[in-house]
Amino acid sequence: MKILVFGGGGFIGSAIVDRLLLDRHQVRVFERPRVALYRQFTATESIEWVTGEFSSATDVTHAMIGVDVVLHLVSTTLPKTSNDNPIYDVQSNLVSTLQMLNVMIDQKVRRIIFISSGGTVYGKPTYVPIDELHPTEPMVSYGITKLAIEKYLQLYQHLYGLNVTILRVANPYGERQRIGTAQGAVTVFLDRALKGLPIEIWGDGSVTRDYLHVSDVAEAFARAVSYSGAKNCFNISSGTGTSLNELVSIIKEVSRQEVEVRYFPGRSFDVPVNVLSNDLARTELNWVPSISMHDGIGRVATWMRSVLQSKTL
Repeated sequence: MKILVFGGGGFIGSAIVDRLLLDRHQVRVFERPRVALYRQFTATESIEWVTGEFSSATDVTHAMIGVDVVLHLVSTTLPKTSNDNPIYDVQSNLVSTLQMLNVMIDQKVRRIIFISSGGTVYGKPTYVPIDELHPTEPMVSYGITKLAIEKYLQLYQHLYGLNVTILRVANPYGERQRIGTAQGAVTVFLDRALKGLPIEIWGDGSVTRDYLHVSDVAEAFARAVSYSGAKNCFNISSGTGTSLNELVSIIKEVSRQEVEVRYFPGRSFDVPVNVLSNDLARTELNWVPSISMHDGIGRVATWMRSVLQSKTL
């Protein structure tokens, strides 16, 4: 199967691409011009690396030729800063996605898998664990835009017969996550711990999230590619909540270092608890998360130490 992965060179995208290559798919990665290959590929791996702008219909059309499935992983904003410029969020993500969907129709590509946000589309939960039928009341522009894209995907499914799968991913972490962007508590906290810097927590540390190793996310996408069932929206999550204080404890245990923690006043946009039910994905996709928090953080710590060491050589 020939699969086009928009955003395939990033943290989540690269893990998904590596997993798809294991299944012997032909993979075409679409990335921005300045994004370098995240690794060297072997001669036996069927991969193309094309560059362009997601907002360009010409670039997207060129990338779409001859593919069977599209994976849409592109996002130009982050949850915690998206409210700063909602217009940019909508223009660069929602409008560009609609343009991409029109290219799909023109090129007769009928299958798309979209990465949505299990961490933001639901908003403040009325019950936990949150299932796919939970009300969606996002509190940040990032979540509103993700939800709007979901709705347009369903509209295009109704109008044009697109085969749509939406994966609402919880809080992914893992190797290759960008440290400098302050994205992801696991990576940010672990980086500070390994450097002997204090960990900063907004609130009392009780904020609870559903953390999932990126390899489990990649496995879910691999299962979704071959899925032919009737459902089209799945939570991809560990199904277990971990508070920030618990996360710090695990990091201390894994890193074997004393860690100073500094607490600051809580932020209004931080949902107190977000834990997703993954029962539907287990049943329909035959997918289960396999990496525990301890093992996952251990893997990230090993990777991060190698990165830190390479910078000092």
